Amino acid sequence: MKAFLISGDRSGSGKTSITIAIAASLAKRYNVQTFKVGMDYIDPSYLTGVTGRACRNLDSFVMNRDELVAVYDNACIGADIAIIEGVRGLYEGAESIDDVGSTASIAKLLDVPVIVVVDARSITRSAAALLLGFMNFDPGVRIAGVILNNVRGENHVRKATEAIRHYCNIPILGAIPRVENLDLTMRHLGLIPYEEGIKDKPFLDRVSSIIEMICTHLDIDTLLTLSRDMADRKIVPRLFSRCDTDKTYTIAVARDEAFNFYYADLFSLIMAKGFTIEFFSPIHGVLPDADGYILGGGYPEYFGKSLSENAAMMEDFSRVCSEDIPILAECGGLMYLCREIRIINDFSGLLNGDFFSMAGVLPATCTIPKKRIVTYVKGVTNNNSPFPKSNALPVLGHAFHYSTVYPDPGVSYAYDLERGIGIDSRNDGIIKNNLIASYTHLHPVPSRNFLFSFLSSCSREESR
Repeated sequence: MKAFLISGDRSGSGKTSITIAIAASLAKRYNVQTFKVGMDYIDPSYLTGVTGRACRNLDSFVMNRDELVAVYDNACIGADIAIIEGVRGLYEGAESIDDVGSTASIAKLLDVPVIVVVDARSITRSAAALLLGFMNFDPGVRIAGVILNNVRGENHVRKATEAIRHYCNIPILGAIPRVENLDLTMRHLGLIPYEEGIKDKPFLDRVSSIIEMICTHLDIDTLLTLSRDMADRKIVPRLFSRCDTDKTYTIAVARDEAFNFYYADLFSLIMAKGFTIEFFSPIHGVLPDADGYILGGGYPEYFGKSLSENAAMMEDFSRVCSEDIPILAECGGLMYLCREIRIINDFSGLLNGDFFSMAGVLPATCTIPKKRIVTYVKGVTNNNSPFPKSNALPVLGHAFHYSTVYPDPGVSYAYDLERGIGIDSRNDGIIKNNLIASYTHLHPVPSRNFLFSFLSSCSREESR
C-alpha cells in the first residue's frame, strides 16, 4: 500500500479541491482510502463521494496515538493507496508551541511524506522562501513535493518553479492555474455537503469540471513514486473487532440532505457491537421502529419548511421520547428537536423573520444567527446522564455553529465541559427522559465509552 499526505501552506490554499481531484483520479485505477485531519464532516463527504470508500478523520487533539493508529489501520484494510488531507496550514494546531491537533503531528505519527500546496497567487521567488521555511521548521516532517496553486501565465510558473528547484530541491508536481468562477460552492459552515449536492446535476458537473481541470495540470504518476510504501493492512484492530451476540438491535440514524454530519467510525463502532443501522429521512420518510435513534448535525435551517411539513415524523419523535427509547442528538439534531428555528437577521441566504416549527420535543427555542462558535470540546458526563453507567465518561469532539438554543429554566445537562462552549456555557447535552441533545459533535472513538453506554441503554441490557 502506498500513502501520502497533502497539506496546505494556509487555509484556503486549495488543498481540498486538489486532494479531491487526486483521489478521484486514482480511484479509477486503485482502491483509495482517504482521511481528513481534524474535526470535519464536509470535506470527507467529497472524498467519500469520489472514491466510494468512507473517509475517516484523524485528530491528535481528541485522539491518542493508539486510537489514531487503530482508525488508520482499520480503514486501510483492502486499500491500495491511502491519501490524507490536512487541515489549515501544515503546522496549525490546538496550541501555539506544540503540534497537537496539527497536520504535522499526523504526518510524523504515520511517517508519511507530505506534499505541500502553496497558494502562489502573486508570488514567485517568495514561494521558495515560504516552502524552505516549512521544510526547516520541523525536521521530523518529510516534505517530499510541492504543488503550486493559483498561478497566472507561463512566466509566473517559470519563475516560481526555478526558484523552488534552486533553493528547495524538491519535485514540483503541478502548477494549477487560477480559474475564476470554478470553485466548490460554499456556505457558512464550509462547502455544500456532497450528500446534499449530489442530487443536483449542475453541482456534479461543477465537481467533475474542477477535477478534470486540476488533474490536467498534475503529475500524479510522479506523486505515486514519492509516496511511502507501507505494509498492507489485513487485521481488524481490537477497537473495531466485532462482538458476538445472539440478539439483534437496531439503531435508526437520520441521514438525508438536512442531516449528514457523521464520522464514519461511528457506524463502524455501532456495528462492531453487533447492532444494525437503519437510515431514515426526517424530510422525506417515516420514523422506523428501532431500539435507539441518532440525529446528527447538518443544516436543518435550510430545510426548515420541508422538515416542518413532515408533521408525522415530529410527532413520532415526541412519542419515542415519551416512551423512553434512547435518542442521541447533536447540533442540527438538537435544533430539530427544539420548538422552533427563528431567523433574526439576514444570514447566508436565510431571511430575517423566517420561522420554522420544529419537533418540540425539547423545551427550547433556536435562533440564527449569532457569533460563530468553533472550538474543540473536552469534558465528561455527569450523574444526570440517563444512560447506564455513564457518569464521568470522557466526551471529546468539537462545536461549530452560528445558532443559539434557549432552553426553558430548569433543564438538566449531561456534559460538564472543561474546554469548549455548550448550550449554556460549560453545560451541554440537554436531558429529557432517555434523550441527550447537545451542540457538541462527539468523535465516537475517544468518546466510545459514552457511545457504548448509549448502546447499552438501547439494548435494555442494564438499568441505570
